[in-house]
Parts: sequence; structure tokens; C-alpha cells
Amino acid sequence: MEKLRTLISEITDLDPQIMSEAKARQDQLTKPQGSLGVLEDLSIKLAGITRQVKPKIAKKVIIVMAGDHGVVEEGVSAFPAEVTPQMVMNFVAGGAGINVLSRHVGAEVVIVDIGVAAEINHPSVIQAKVRAGTANFAKEAAMSRAEAVQSILVGAEIAQQEIDKGATILGTGDMGIGNTTPSTAILSALTNTPPEEVCGYGTGIDDHGLKHKIKVINQALEMHKPDASDPIEVLSKVGGLEIGGLAGVILASAAKRIPIVIDGFISGAAALLASRLAPKSVNYMIASHVSVEPGHKTILNEVGLSPMLHMNMRLGEGTGAALGISVVEAASKIINEMATFSEASVSEKKRLSETREK
Repeated sequence: MEKLRTLISEITDLDPQIMSEAKARQDQLTKPQGSLGVLEDLSIKLAGITRQVKPKIAKKVIIVMAGDHGVVEEGVSAFPAEVTPQMVMNFVAGGAGINVLSRHVGAEVVIVDIGVAAEINHPSVIQAKVRAGTANFAKEAAMSRAEAVQSILVGAEIAQQEIDKGATILGTGDMGIGNTTPSTAILSALTNTPPEEVCGYGTGIDDHGLKHKIKVINQALEMHKPDASDPIEVLSKVGGLEIGGLAGVILASAAKRIPIVIDGFISGAAALLASRLAPKSVNYMIASHVSVEPGHKTILNEVGLSPMLHMNMRLGEGTGAALGISVVEAASKIINEMATFSEASVSEKKRLSETREK
């Protein structure tokens, strides 16, 4: 726990002076002020994160955390648990959605086995298993408190390794059959929101399956009574290992002043956990998109993030983060490569009006 406290203590505010300088530069670029909207806001936020008026995006990395969930035993998913390791190997082979979109934006995919309930022995998968899947939280706590802390620290360590290798921006991704169930439970527990209001269809269950899923979550919350003021307890009782791992990725990115692009609902649950553990970590988060999963919009509102994209996506894996990284890179290029009025010898509106007055 001491390592986690130290990590959190390293997260600071954004640099207001650098952001002010970046805003001044944006206002001098050859365009009407504010005409590039979110791209301008992003570039200023990037400046505050990196402490560089002209922040550059170089090496892009998406960290995909994989873990299984004992609660799948309750029939909350349309797919069986064995799909998790099968999909991990699909990632390795480069055939998944995240692979396609990462190639498209020039990002590296880092795959981490933090809790798959099967042995995955492949050199392209980082072995960091905390345990072989969580327990069925409909019957017992998903994991111990120590395991919850460990999952966060594993994620932080992986992020640190990638930053040490030169990553200038990170994205979050997940793989874990059934993980919309713990994500919903985390959201409900931390915000005191009834599961009925935020639970979605996940992998594609029908209406009957949705009612059953809500019932399972309600019964688990009633049994465990997780303390909303204690995010670690919430994670340990009704969470998932990959969710904890992604929370660690977010915290480490914030501590090292690296922008972190948040994917969809599962990553959102991790972002909510991170925000409760370290409120200043929100400054370093960038929401890629808003998922079709109903709870995601609630999470974004709760954390205080505005999504860049609205594309009816709900795949996970980091697919939204990949597209989001491309937008962040575009914002970086605008403030780096676009000429100012003076550089381009273009008259500004103010200068034109002054000329007319003379």
C-alpha cells in the first residue's frame, strides 16, 4: 500500500503558465480564435500535461489488460469465459479490432495477462498474473484487498516500463469476458447509482439476460456492502483485475506527466477508480469516446470528462482509445506545425481594422 501512496503523491496539477503560453500561441495561429474547437483545447491541455508549449506526440502505446471474471458463472455474458484467452491470442496474431485501428494510427499494442483463468505462454504477452481470474463475487469477494492493490501496482509498473521505453502517450484497453458486470458494480458502488440505471447489454445478452444481470449485481452489492469512500474495497469486493490494472496505468501516466487516452466503459470504470484514489489524475485523462453502454456516460459525467467522439462503439479492447490518440496527435500537430499570422505574413483582423482607421 505504501507504493501506491507514493505513486499517488507524485501526481501534480497541470502547469498553468505553460497552458497560458500555449493559449497565446493558439490565438496567434492563422485562423479565427477558437475555430478549431476541441483541437485547440486539447493542445493547451497537452501543454499543461507535458510542460511544453509545443507538445509532440511520438511513440504511441495502447496497453490492453486481460483478465477473467468468476461472476460469468452466473450467466451474465453471452460468451463463455474461454473466449478471453482465445481473444488474447487473436491480439497476438494481429487480427482483432484493436490491432487494425492501432496499425491505422501507428500505435503499439502491449498485451498484459493480469488475470486470465488459463495459461498463456507467448513472448508477445506480458506475464503479470495476480491470480487466475477473480472469484465469483455473487458468492464471495472478487479478490483480496492485497490482490486489488497488487493489480493497480502491476498496471502502474507496465505503464512505467512503456514510458521508460519512450512512450509519449498511452491508451487503455481491456479484454475479459463478463467485465461489464464488475464495471457496472464498481460504478454503482462508488456513486450510489442503482444498477438498473447504468447496466447495459454488454456482449449482447437479451432483455431477460439484462434483468438477470441487474439482479446479480444488486444481490452482490447487498451482500458485500462495499464502502464507497474506499475505492480499494470496492475493487476487491466487486471489481476485476484488468480494471485495477488499468487504474494503475492511469495513475502512473499522471505521475509521469504523460497524457492517457481512456477507452470505453471498462476503462471508464478504471478511470473512476483512479479519480477517487487520486483526484488530480483526472487532469491527465482524455476521454476518447462515449460508449453505447449506458453507464459510460454516467462515468464520464462523474469523473468530469468530455468525450471527443460519438460513434456508437462498444467493443472495448482499446479501439476507442486508438481513434482518440489520432485526434490528440492532430491537436499536437496543429500547435506545432501551423503558422502564426506573423510567420505567414498574414494580416490579422485586428490589424486590418487598425489599418482602415488610419
